[in-house]
Amino acid sequence: MSVVKINVLTVSEEMRAELEKRFAGRAGLVESADGFEHFELLRPVEGTDRYLVYTRWRSEEDFQRWTQSQAFQRGHAQAAADAERAGAQGHGHGHGHGHGGPAAAAAELWSFEIVQEADPKPASG
Repeated sequence: MSVVKINVLTVSEEMRAELEKRFAGRAGLVESADGFEHFELLRPVEGTDRYLVYTRWRSEEDFQRWTQSQAFQRGHAQAAADAERAGAQGHGHGHGHGHGGPAAAAAELWSFEIVQEADPKPASG
């Protein structure tokens, strides 16, 4: 059964473009991970300052393997190092490239199992 991980990132208005640029710059890192099924970066439209980073995995074990992989560790180590050079405390999501420091002010991880899903029905002709 697939699992969904949603990383909820609180991002100020002035850091939105930076966050999106950082995610675009790391395109391809997760896609090659064993068990990876899908990724979406969801931008808030109204009423919230939280981005959702949606990933779907074949299993919890596949997700855990990814978080322990060298590619994952390299990306987060680079973010922490860049934030430290910029004088920020700790490490933030959104990877600290370019602008300096974390793009997100806070982060939390939500986990779900997929119990139902639907795909569009093919158009009948």
